[in-house]
Amino acid sequence: MTWLEGFELASYIVTVIGLPFAVWVFIKQERAERENEEEEAYLLLATAYNDFLKVVLANADLQLRSSAALASATAEQRERMLVIFDMLVSMFERAYLVAYKDEMTVQERRRWNSWDDYMREWCGRDEFHDALPHLLRGEDPGFQAYIRRVAQEERGGQAT
Repeated sequence: MTWLEGFELASYIVTVIGLPFAVWVFIKQERAERENEEEEAYLLLATAYNDFLKVVLANADLQLRSSAALASATAEQRERMLVIFDMLVSMFERAYLVAYKDEMTVQERRRWNSWDDYMREWCGRDEFHDALPHLLRGEDPGFQAYIRRVAQEERGGQAT
């Protein structure tokens, strides 16, 4: 076998084995990079929710984490509550746009279920539920439909 034939044989081997292997490695790296980006987006959203909870804590007089509604809120307290609910709806919409898909992998579903739980918890609160029609004006239509459905489920079928 001449060196030219050896190079030709090597090129066939690269074409048959090396090229598919390189494509497989590329696809695997792209998938891993996409998963890392999705995890990073989830962590950023989780951090934003933790920051939001700090705002809730700083406004403890609004009793936003208690099961009972604030008995007699002042105008200033109602205004602060509405602003906090605006922040929350904005965060929920961002989570919906970033993390929600009709068909999700197990990992994506696990991430989304956290946000679904948060939405359900807040939609169960009277003040938040009652403010939803006002809060959802101008929001993404898909998100509006999703959170309205969640609110309806959490309120035992009452329309929002």
